[in-house]
Amino acid sequence: MLCPPAAAGCTRVQIILMAKTDGSIITVGITGASGAIYGQTILRMLEADRRVRHIHLVVTDAGLRLLATELGIVAPDAKKLASLLIGTPAKKIEYLPNKDVGASIASGSAVADAMIVAPCSAGALGAIASGIANDLLARAADVCLKERRPLVLCLRETPLNRIHLENMLRLHDAGATIMPAMPAFYYGPKNISDVVEQFACRVLAQIGLPQPKQYRWKGGKP
Repeated sequence: MLCPPAAAGCTRVQIILMAKTDGSIITVGITGASGAIYGQTILRMLEADRRVRHIHLVVTDAGLRLLATELGIVAPDAKKLASLLIGTPAKKIEYLPNKDVGASIASGSAVADAMIVAPCSAGALGAIASGIANDLLARAADVCLKERRPLVLCLRETPLNRIHLENMLRLHDAGATIMPAMPAFYYGPKNISDVVEQFACRVLAQIGLPQPKQYRWKGGKP
């Protein structure tokens, strides 16, 4: 988005803030790594967030299999996948086939504010780190890096080998935020939903969308 004449000389951060006056546009990618509930929870939060105007959803083939295995979600009509995922009519979420490398988010000229891949498989991480943009998810992530937009990769893999570690370092140096799905427990979660929700809150905070539900440590007694 071009900086208006009245904003001549404005900083990059100010330009980005101006571009968000009508609401943020976020891309969410889901791969085949275990942890479909992370992507599901993030989508629900984004759909409910008034600061978000539009959400692009991209799911790899392995990701579709993951949704069926872990969440029991199968969508014969791909356009209904988003609604099945969040459990309510998806008014903001647009599903984009992973094979559609000509979709809007494949171009840096399209308006977009940030991208989250959750869960992110080691394979997807490697493809993005190598610049192999042979599907929409990898290409959209590549666009975020080249356009200097926030890219959060929630790696779900363990243990990690040297290749994984080097790919994470390469992406970190390229501007991505590497945020492995490593939940905290200091806030006393009562169930899995609590654990997932707090991790999702931390992820959204990374793209400038802090959530009121996020637990914030205020210090403790020694």
